[in-house]
This record gives sequence, C-alpha cells and structure tokens, in this order.
Amino acid sequence: MLRRIIQILFLLIGATVGIIFLPYVFELIPFLDNPWSNNAIVAALIGAIVFFLLSLLFADSIVKFMKWMEEKLLRAPTPDLLFGTVGLILGLVVAFLIGFALSTIDIPVVATAAPIVLSVVLGYLGFQVGFQKREEMVAMLTPRIGAAKKAEIEEPIQKTTYKLLDTSVIIDGRIADISATGFMEGTFVVPQFVLSELQHIADSSDTLKRTRGRRGLDILKRLQSEREGAIMITEESFDEVSEVDLKLMRAAKKMGGQVVTNDFNLNKVCELHNVPVLNINDLANAVKPVVIPGEDMHVVVIKDGKEQNQGVAYLDDGTMIVIEDGKGFIGQAIDVTVTSVLQTSAGRMIFAKPRDGRQASMNG
Repeated sequence: MLRRIIQILFLLIGATVGIIFLPYVFELIPFLDNPWSNNAIVAALIGAIVFFLLSLLFADSIVKFMKWMEEKLLRAPTPDLLFGTVGLILGLVVAFLIGFALSTIDIPVVATAAPIVLSVVLGYLGFQVGFQKREEMVAMLTPRIGAAKKAEIEEPIQKTTYKLLDTSVIIDGRIADISATGFMEGTFVVPQFVLSELQHIADSSDTLKRTRGRRGLDILKRLQSEREGAIMITEESFDEVSEVDLKLMRAAKKMGGQVVTNDFNLNKVCELHNVPVLNINDLANAVKPVVIPGEDMHVVVIKDGKEQNQGVAYLDDGTMIVIEDGKGFIGQAIDVTVTSVLQTSAGRMIFAKPRDGRQASMNG
C-alpha cells in the first residue's frame, strides 16, 4: 500500500515538474516543433512517465527509509518529538519568509530552487535545535513563582526515584523479597536491553543458564504483580554501546536513577562513573547479626582452609568463618572466639580461633 502511494506521489510530482520545466526544454531543442512547448498535457504526461520510471527504481528504498523513520519516531520520547516539531515549524516559517523575499528577484532558478533548498535546510536545523534545546525551552516556559508564594499554595511534591535493575540482581531473586517488605521505594526500571539479555539466557542451550534465565523472568513477573504498576520497561537502546553494563549506566544517568545490582565489578565501575548504585550484597551484609572481636560462637567445622591448619565453618546465613588451628576439628562442633571481621561488597568473612586456645584431640 505504501509503495503504491509513493508511486502516485512520483506521478504527481513528475506531472508538476513537466508542466513547469519542459516548455523551456522544448524551446531549447531546435528540431522539435514548437507547438509542443505550450502543450501542458503533453508536458505533464512526459514528466509523469519519467518520474514513474524513477519510482520503480527508488520506491523500495524509500519504503525502507520510511519504515526506519517510523520505528525511530515511535521510540523517541514524546517531549523530544514535540519540541522538535515546534522547531521544524519555526524553521519552515523562516524559510517561507526568506523564499517570499527571494521570489521578487527576476532570476527563474533562484526564485524556484531557493525556497525548496531553504525549506529543507532551515526545517532540518529547526528540528535539531528544538530537539537539542528542549530542556532549556521547558525551563524558559515554566512560570517562576516566588518562594514565599510557592510555600503557601503548593504542597511538597515527591520526586519519583527510578531504580534500574541489572540482569544479575533479577536472576538472584532477592530483590523480590526486598520489594515485598516495602523497604525499597520508587519505580523499578527494566531497560529493554536487560530484558533481551534475560530472554537470551532463558533460551540458552546450556541447562544451567536456561534455568537461571527463566528464574529471572519469573522474578520480573512476580515484581509486576506485587508492585502494581511500579515496574517500568523502557525502550532506550543506546545502540552505539555494545556492553549491557555501560548501557545500564547511560540509562541511569539519563533518568537520574540508581543502578541496583549484586555484581561487585559493576558496583565499582558505577562508582568510578559517579553513577548512584545500590548493591544487594551490601544490604544483606548490613542486616546480618553484628559480630565483634572477642565474641564467642558455637560452630561446626566443615572443611580445611587455604592456609596451613585452617578450618572453615559457616553461619546459617552463609557467612564464612575461617578458624585458625581448626583443621583438626573438621566434623566437630566447637566453641570459637572471633578475632577479626572483614566486610566488603562481595560479602563478610569472620576470622576466629578455638576458644581458650583449645587444640584438636589428634594433636594432644
């Protein structure tokens, strides 16, 4: 259908061009009979035929271009399109005024071609200026109210906070439990490129990856049902960037939001780029019971450690306890005294030793 419309437009344009320009061409060809030069129907037919032949060559390319433009426009935010259109209209108005002034010049080429060129150039520049300067235009058009008056007539407006979820924190699943407690406010944002990565993982031929990907999709479904509209999926793609983590940081900067992750490396990169980041592991560590040096604990030694004579135990929450001289107590429940605690975004590690300097029975 679109191809037919383009061909009809080519016919109309060709007929118009034929009526305007072909009489001059006929007059320049000496061996043609001049009666044709004033025949508008013949000129229109010739122009329409020529442009119809051109449409056969270029119609498919024009259709593809229009489809591409349609996709880009549908993805663009509404304010961007609004201010871009305003700039386009202003550019065309300026082009019309200048073209009207040039039409008084008695030079056929200038009077005919200049308005077309001006409309294209100034229309494009107007759209770009309106698109790029939209924030400044909004600031200029927004009425300024005195601070005293604003305090009297306006109620405090709570700004929406956006929290952009990365793939790892969705697959991890704890974000759903945290959300259910109500401690994390604002709108959860899942960019389309994160959703695409999740779908790619869920479609993987590797069983473990496929399970993790499907778990992530289930977690998103749970969040959608529990938060009732507080989940937003954005179409922002950032095609010039290939890495998903960099796209996520770009999106967070553009929206003024925070990245939610449990990826230690992404946490560090966000800090380097001054992007606010919430690490689920930091939250988990913060709510774990406080352990201080000198405190006694009752643990079961599970395995030996990396260093000589070390034993390793675990708390119920998964915290690792490295026990000095604990290798000989593997498989036993013993009392230990905490010597130090190491806390990082990757987790917490407790160092301890057997209480009262107790030695393994195998050593004495």
